[in-house]
Amino acid sequence: MSEVITKTPFLSLVVPFYNEEEVIDIFFPTVVAELSKLQLSGFEIVCVNDGSRDDTLPKLVFAASKDHRIRVVDLSRNFGKEAALSAGLKEARGDVLIPFDADLQDPPSVIAEMLRHFAEGYDVVLARRVDRSSDSFLKRKTASMFYWVHNRLSDVKIPENVGDFRLISREVADAIAALPENRRFMKGLFAWVGYRTITIDYTREPRAAGQTKFSGWKLWNFALEGLTSFSTVPLRIWTYLGGLLALFAILWAVMLLVRTLIFGIDVPGYASIAVAVFMLGGVQLIGIGVLGEYIGRIYMESKDRPVYIVRKRYENAPPSLS
Repeated sequence: MSEVITKTPFLSLVVPFYNEEEVIDIFFPTVVAELSKLQLSGFEIVCVNDGSRDDTLPKLVFAASKDHRIRVVDLSRNFGKEAALSAGLKEARGDVLIPFDADLQDPPSVIAEMLRHFAEGYDVVLARRVDRSSDSFLKRKTASMFYWVHNRLSDVKIPENVGDFRLISREVADAIAALPENRRFMKGLFAWVGYRTITIDYTREPRAAGQTKFSGWKLWNFALEGLTSFSTVPLRIWTYLGGLLALFAILWAVMLLVRTLIFGIDVPGYASIAVAVFMLGGVQLIGIGVLGEYIGRIYMESKDRPVYIVRKRYENAPPSLS
């Protein structure tokens, strides 16, 4: 671990917003009050509006007009949470940055402990959810399955029950911003860059207001994105499966040849042939689908489009000291 950091840091809270008009009136008083208690040289709240279709943007702009510490980055459309988070990290000016959800399920009171570990010399402070009772049973189980599968297929291990809520230093944020890929799975990128890391535990709170924007289908696609971003094992599995099926076919052919030479030719069953055809056809289509996932990623990356487009920025200058 590096030397203890004595400088009082400037903190950037990075918050993606997508159709969160119901929580905004609760969010800013809660977060600003908590951040004002901390020993900081200053702080900012970088709000990224990810193409919201409700009154999220007007409410964010109004909040920014009343407090110069609130900055609003309005994206040209909905690019997704990973892109919005990337935009916020790029726009933030702090010595330390904390990705944060607008729903207040991650309590801002945890930030004080994060800063203490940063002062000890850690570049990354992970916040691990030890109690997820506020989430549904299905969400908890599917999340556990994802971490189990991902960490066995990938060389880059993602800490279980750790979301985007974490503290990262300016150095880590710059390293992530410099990565060239545009299909971003942020949990994996946070883990991939490494740096000196410590984990703290906290209890996840119920959502302050509004409804989650992640449906089961979106979570499934998000899991596929994570698996194909950091592992080629799914491709290798189909190579092994194809080899086993080929070996089985050779052994079956030898068995049929020996049986024919000894017992003569019998009448084959159409049912068994149909089962074999459907089974092999299904296996081939699944293999093609897995291959297609990777080719699709190559195709999208080859276009080299930007991760996001900023339509407009809203912020007020701090009061003059003169």
